[in-house]
Amino acid sequence: MAQKPNSFVHVEIHSNAPEKTKSFLKDVFDWKWQDMPEMNYSMFEAPSAPGGGLQKAENLPAGVLDYILCEDIEGTLKKIQSSGGAVVMPKAEIPGMGWFAVFQDPTGITLALYETTPQPRAARAQSRRRATKSAKKSAKKSAVKGRKRGRRSR
Repeated sequence: MAQKPNSFVHVEIHSNAPEKTKSFLKDVFDWKWQDMPEMNYSMFEAPSAPGGGLQKAENLPAGVLDYILCEDIEGTLKKIQSSGGAVVMPKAEIPGMGWFAVFQDPTGITLALYETTPQPRAARAQSRRRATKSAKKSAKKSAVKGRKRGRRSR
């Protein structure tokens, strides 16, 4: 099922001892982990729930940060501010994946926004052109084979 805007899509755990936390969660819940050393990050899969990540709590308190999918981070941040919330971290890119931002509601609860990277229109068009070209080639080959078979049977 596709993820819908305004729903929770990612859980990020900040730990003072990430390896110990990862081992604990794996032992207790049997979560599957994938290390991403280039980002000092580990991704996990949990059944029937959004996936998430684990990182060392360097400039953050240990805890959990939930991410909400949105279609327009800038617009959502403006709405958050006009409704009494505050931007903790402005929109930042996650290369090849999308963007995120962190905010607090008026009571101090911290959450994050996530916006996916849409497939560029040019890439979609190129993909359609390739599919059309491939279909035309296949049709042409089939027609040629059909004509050759017709000649042989005479």
